[in-house]
Amino acid sequence: MLFYILALGAGAANPFQAGANAQLNKGLASPIWSAVWVYISGLIGVFFIQILVREAWPGARFGSNELPWWAWMGGLLSIGSTVAGLTMAQKMGSGTFTGITLTASLITSVLLDQFGLVGFKQHTASPMRLTGAGLLIAGIWMIVKS
Repeated sequence: MLFYILALGAGAANPFQAGANAQLNKGLASPIWSAVWVYISGLIGVFFIQILVREAWPGARFGSNELPWWAWMGGLLSIGSTVAGLTMAQKMGSGTFTGITLTASLITSVLLDQFGLVGFKQHTASPMRLTGAGLLIAGIWMIVKS
């Protein structure tokens, strides 16, 4: 239950993050420097958490060949969503931007689960899951059209 509550909190934070990042970009008039600050402030936050939890250095596991190459790409991939939020969220509106990004995330998730890609356990794209994805598409269409 705790994981569901934390996931809800993380999801609720997304539109706030997009809005804050977009406002930063508006004030700085530079998506690149805004993104730099977003990642610096995030790194400071991670270091603060590290001070609290005192997790050990991964040692020999860091840089080992046990991980696939794509396991190191999360930060690089997040740049796309960060820059999108910086440059589009306020123009599109929170509902439209968040709806489109959430719908794209969930449809991609269904595909990743279907084929068991990038380390996810395989979960079949059942009729119920596909219907849910279709309802997301219908929902975002309704939000965009209103």
